[in-house]
Amino acid sequence: MSQIDDLIAKHYPDGVAFKTLGEVGEFIRGNGLQKSDLTEAGIGAIHYGQIHTHYGTWATETKSFVGEALAEKLRKAQPGDLVIATTSEDDEAVAKAVAWIGDAEIAVSGDAYIYRHKLEPKYISYFFQSEQFQDQKKRYITGTKVRRISGESLAKIRVPVPPLEVQQEIVTILDDLAKLTTELEVALREELDARRRQYKYYRDALLTFDERADSASKQASKQASKQASKQASNYKVDDAE
Repeated sequence: MSQIDDLIAKHYPDGVAFKTLGEVGEFIRGNGLQKSDLTEAGIGAIHYGQIHTHYGTWATETKSFVGEALAEKLRKAQPGDLVIATTSEDDEAVAKAVAWIGDAEIAVSGDAYIYRHKLEPKYISYFFQSEQFQDQKKRYITGTKVRRISGESLAKIRVPVPPLEVQQEIVTILDDLAKLTTELEVALREELDARRRQYKYYRDALLTFDERADSASKQASKQASKQASKQASNYKVDDAE
């Protein structure tokens, strides 16, 4: 973190400047794209629901597409824009965002905002995940069952605006940590799966062993019974003689 501190001290000896999201960008509401409009080929598109279920901090490819004729009527996110889901059933997921860093414009559905800004795309996307952002947005969320936030309200939220090179350094660190976290999660899942298989194997083996022991005992008892019957039969024959 010393490199970041050094850069901040160089450019902002009195501290990092804070600005509202409205001062460093603009919010553009998506329009007219329904889930039923999505296809497997065509012009890239993001439906607000997919931000909750499919996308992470940033994306270079879209999961879905729309036809060219419909795409011409829709508002589009440009490379570098943020795409924000403005509705959810829980407050934490309201204003979940993904930075679009693909090569082409993409269509965006209603119940989503495009945030066109002057910041490093991943930096602002990471900011939308921070406690600082979450604490500020709470006062602006409205609705009962379906919770939502408006572009006008989002524009009032304050964001730290360090120099671009500091933003890029922050992104590099967070990207590395995110990658490491993902790798650890995969390793832990694999370890957990291995332990589950190991548990199942030993559980079944031990229980089967107990069952075999019981079966062997029954077999031994049966053999002993036969032997006893045979001996008794021989005894009767000897007595008859």
